Amino acid sequence: MPLTTPYYLVDETALDRNLAKVDRLRALSGAKCVMALKAFATWSTFAQIAPHMDGSTSSSLNEVRLGREKFGGETHAYSVAWADHEIDEAIAHADKVIFNSLNQLDRFGDKARHLPVGLRVNPGVSHSHFDIADPARKFSRLGEWDLDRVEQAMDRVSGFMIHCNCENDSFESFAALLDAFEAKLGSFFERIDWVSFGGGIHFTGENYALDALAARLKAFAEKYRLQVYLEPGDAIVTGTTTLEVTVLDIVENEIAVAIVDSAVEAHMLDLLVYRESATVAPDAGPHRYQIAGKSCLAGDVFGTFDFPEPLAVGSRISLLNAGGYTMVKKNWFNGVAMPAIAIRRKNGAIDLVQSFDYADYVASLS
Repeated sequence: MPLTTPYYLVDETALDRNLAKVDRLRALSGAKCVMALKAFATWSTFAQIAPHMDGSTSSSLNEVRLGREKFGGETHAYSVAWADHEIDEAIAHADKVIFNSLNQLDRFGDKARHLPVGLRVNPGVSHSHFDIADPARKFSRLGEWDLDRVEQAMDRVSGFMIHCNCENDSFESFAALLDAFEAKLGSFFERIDWVSFGGGIHFTGENYALDALAARLKAFAEKYRLQVYLEPGDAIVTGTTTLEVTVLDIVENEIAVAIVDSAVEAHMLDLLVYRESATVAPDAGPHRYQIAGKSCLAGDVFGTFDFPEPLAVGSRISLLNAGGYTMVKKNWFNGVAMPAIAIRRKNGAIDLVQSFDYADYVASLS
């Protein structure tokens, strides 16, 4: 019996294709890869992903715990700001602790002195198509940019985290950034044991110059005699996950609008945040529809697409790229049914691994 929509569907075969690229990058470069749980934390997939990674990295205490309990390997603990009531637990679950500022290092560094400790450094350059996601934006709070303040930390840290990429699918762009890092921070790199270049490098994308990236990372590591880390998240699940929805109604207002059993703000929030359209395949044919959600938000629109056949009530639609920064952001806006989570196994079978009901909705409130 088919699953009731809406649900997220993760494809194991597609995931394997991305993980093969992770294997190649690690083997050729010597870099370690830790899974960025802020992008994707569907732990039912971790048994498949974890053997191809070196561990996980976090943005919060909850993610540190999830990484330790469900992913394994190295557990990196980072947060933009740790609270007094959570720092001890975060350290207890971590193999490495990274502080966002000298202030946080001053407050909590002694508690983590038995572990490798890192500092986030902001070199003032980045690759991002969106100001909201640009860590080098004016007044950025993400990392220390004053080299005098970085110097004050050097006797207490063994490494840096430099996260300056967002959806960077160009090796040339990354290489230019790395040149800029070296020009500004080269003397510091000579004094540390490891550096993480964060996530946002889309090396699993089609036609990415993966071998060139591996060579550049290896040369950098050898030059400074340190361990390089990457923190892929979205890159791991790009092209692996869909949001499966069903048409509930079709209305006409200059264009045919198909209303589906989902909502953009609740189930694909990044589309609103970044003012982007969802994607479908094939997006071709003589029948054009705007695909809209069932919430009361006037702008609850996934996008306008062309279909080879007319849509009708009951038609199924697969919205692509619903993995990274999507499932981790789902919410109960309008009380719209929370999508279930399913996995398409390598043999083609689809297994339901999680579902949500009214009790979950009630429990999320008070």
